[in-house]
Amino acid sequence: MNKRSKSETVMEGRSDSLSRLVCRWGGSVSLVLLLAACSSGDQYADINTFMEGIKAQPVGSIAPLPEFESYQAFNYSAANRRSPFEPPIIVVPKSEEQKRNVGIKPPQDHVKQYLENYSLSALSMVGTLEQDGNTWALIEDSDQGVHRVQIGDYLGASWGQVESISDTRMSINEIVSDGAGGWLRRPRTIELQGLSD
Repeated sequence: MNKRSKSETVMEGRSDSLSRLVCRWGGSVSLVLLLAACSSGDQYADINTFMEGIKAQPVGSIAPLPEFESYQAFNYSAANRRSPFEPPIIVVPKSEEQKRNVGIKPPQDHVKQYLENYSLSALSMVGTLEQDGNTWALIEDSDQGVHRVQIGDYLGASWGQVESISDTRMSINEIVSDGAGGWLRRPRTIELQGLSD
């Protein structure tokens, strides 16, 4: 009985595993090649036939580009007139009241006073105060703050100026828009709180 050496046995084992690996890879490669061979048929045959048919058709001719006339600049001589794309300005004649109110406009150099931050409806008169011949109205704002106001002071959102102060009421003249680009005076009064109840 032949005794094999240990190295021969190891070599045989290695060559056996190598041959198994080659068989496995060879089988995979042959399978891929087989699939590629099956699909290598002319799958674009119908597209190629269509393209050949298009190429075989007679070629048409393209008409030459038309000749354009050279641009002639136009000088617009009505630049000082109304643009034809804008509607005409309609001048509405002023009413008699608007004619009387010519020159009325909000004060230009007016320094805004604190009570002008409130509308007149948010202000109420709660009393008067007299001292050294001067009369003040006591005005309460919507935040329950009480302020002294005298003739000539401003209050409300429309340039309301105090014209007169009595024990029961305060007269104010506001300047409001007349809706036609002008201004007019609107008299208002603030009565003493609780007087109308």
